Amino acid sequence: MTTYALRPMAATDLPTIRRWLETPHVWQWWHDPSEQFELISGDLGHPDMAQFTVSADTREFAYLQCYNIGAWDTGFGPQPQGTRGLDQFIGEADMVGCGHGSAFIRTFTDQLLASGTPRVVIDPDPANERAIRCYEKAGFCRDRLVDTPDGPALLMMRNR
Repeated sequence: MTTYALRPMAATDLPTIRRWLETPHVWQWWHDPSEQFELISGDLGHPDMAQFTVSADTREFAYLQCYNIGAWDTGFGPQPQGTRGLDQFIGEADMVGCGHGSAFIRTFTDQLLASGTPRVVIDPDPANERAIRCYEKAGFCRDRLVDTPDGPALLMMRNR
């Protein structure tokens, strides 16, 4: 059985994050790698944003950010106080399509909900069928289409 570990991201992880953002399977959904790198690196240490590298057993393969919805105007509409949003990607191409995404997202979200977070939301591109299936496997339910600063998204959520 695979063990997943999330380690708080540090400045020393930024070269790996940049490399991952430049891979075609990440670029397809996260778009401009330079712009996304600036956003990710600029949020390092932000009090309302927790960023992690994710390992399967001992291999780092993914990025996850968890943020306080109230700190960003995301276009998700009213949410319960304490709602957290997630964004992530699997950076290592050979780890995509193996079930790792839904497993580590479910594990992380279970921990958030158990610690008192009332709701966790995620907002994939409506055309990203692989991500939507992954999030459903991780326990998220489809809510509605929303307009975000990055364009249309499918709001999905898990409640405590």
